[in-house]
Amino acid sequence: MRLTARETVIFGMLGAVMYASKLVLEVLPNIHLLGAIIIALTVVYRKKALYPIYVFVFLTGLLSGFAPWWVAYLYIWTLLWGAVMLLPKNLSPKITPLVYMVISAAHGFLFGILYAPAQAILFGLNFEGMIAWIIAGLPFDMIHGVSNFLCGILICPLITALNKAERYSRV
Repeated sequence: MRLTARETVIFGMLGAVMYASKLVLEVLPNIHLLGAIIIALTVVYRKKALYPIYVFVFLTGLLSGFAPWWVAYLYIWTLLWGAVMLLPKNLSPKITPLVYMVISAAHGFLFGILYAPAQAILFGLNFEGMIAWIIAGLPFDMIHGVSNFLCGILICPLITALNKAERYSRV
């Protein structure tokens, strides 16, 4: 996947937008637009969506610290990208928004479970300790899943905006 100079700039800016959007919403626990943005980027840019995702991951580590909590960021957002990549490209327009919203919500609800293996390895938790860590985080995962579902209403408008920007920027 070779990038043009234009794509390098665009993907760098999109990764920075992801970071800024998370930073702005950090006052609210587990409420952010990352799921909606990642899904929209994946639908529009497919494999190349990994570039802005990892710009975001790198910026998060650089500006918030490459601490143990960051390690899971190396794979957790890629799992959402992978789920979207597995969707058929020709989904019915009637169900597409709901499908994207449900995938975003599922990622939020499962966030603690997906995060747990890295935490267990990094902090030496046994299986019971990892399960306790997951259970302790369930209230936050519920907030995360519900907010991802609600923020998911923005996915299709984001896809439309990205597609229009792509069309106009190539003129």
